[in-house]
Amino acid sequence: MRPNIKDLSDQELARWLGLRHEPAYRGAQIKRWLYQKGAVSFTEMTNLGGGLRAALEEEFSISRLRTARASRSRDGTVKFLFQLVDGLHIESVLIPEERRLTLCVSTQVGCGLGCSFCATAQMGLVRNLKASEIVDQILEAGRTLADEQRITHIVLMGMGEPLANYTQTLRALAVVRDAAIGIGISPRRITLSTVGLVPQLKKLLQETNVNIAVSLHAATDDLRSQMMPVNRKYPLAELLACCRSLPIPRRRRITFEYVLLSDTNDSPADARRLSELLRGIRCKINLIPFNPHPRSPFARPGAADVARFQNLLTSLGHQVNVRAPRGDDIQAACGQLQGEVARAGI
Repeated sequence: MRPNIKDLSDQELARWLGLRHEPAYRGAQIKRWLYQKGAVSFTEMTNLGGGLRAALEEEFSISRLRTARASRSRDGTVKFLFQLVDGLHIESVLIPEERRLTLCVSTQVGCGLGCSFCATAQMGLVRNLKASEIVDQILEAGRTLADEQRITHIVLMGMGEPLANYTQTLRALAVVRDAAIGIGISPRRITLSTVGLVPQLKKLLQETNVNIAVSLHAATDDLRSQMMPVNRKYPLAELLACCRSLPIPRRRRITFEYVLLSDTNDSPADARRLSELLRGIRCKINLIPFNPHPRSPFARPGAADVARFQNLLTSLGHQVNVRAPRGDDIQAACGQLQGEVARAGI
């Protein structure tokens, strides 16, 4: 199989072009065709000479995900089941809102972190995605849009833990952010969600300036360790000390995500403990009423319980949002992605 040209670094592509005595600017032209014009064949690259196009065709391929299924929710959310070149599947979710169009992308096939409330964790980790496979989710979802539509926001909140696939995630983000030869989405419109892998989290904001969302979900080490095994390695005190030290740009905040589980972490005492934990951190809290999925022992709290939890945190001085379920009728809501069709062999 010919290597995928999207897997070449800028330096590798420049070296290949140099060996053919092509000018350096050809690399930028090729990247624009791939990421801004969505080319799926080298013959489309009409500002390249015929000889160069033929050489590219002989030596490289252009990756493209196969859409195995696209399910549309009653609220307009679309869940894509994408097939990778090796036959594995990942899921991405397109979320339309009044002034934005957000794509939730995956960074791994499955996930190895074992969070008890998350459907993806039931798969275990199958493999990491390449940077090209992360970016291709954006390109393929974009091909389904009308001419006047454009994906405006990216959230790395799909299948997998982005910071457990650090190198490929950062390579993908470089393409997504690059306005000159990449997709050109501002870092202010990109959010990376993590369970809190502390060394990678510290490194991340030295190398990029995307928004950070930390999956907290409990306010005590005992409960968080039961729900999220990663807490045994990076307990709350270490994680929150890291968050306090992060160089968050002015006018930005860290988002802390907190899935509300009925009779587990949704009491007034839990809200007060959460408030105390986050004291002094410039942040906002996203409350996520649990989205049920098969084989889960948890239940979603009632609307009154959610409102009580939110109001208590607000009264304690926090900015608090409740994330409305999107696409829950097609198993596309937060925590529901699980590749169930892939397991059925479809």
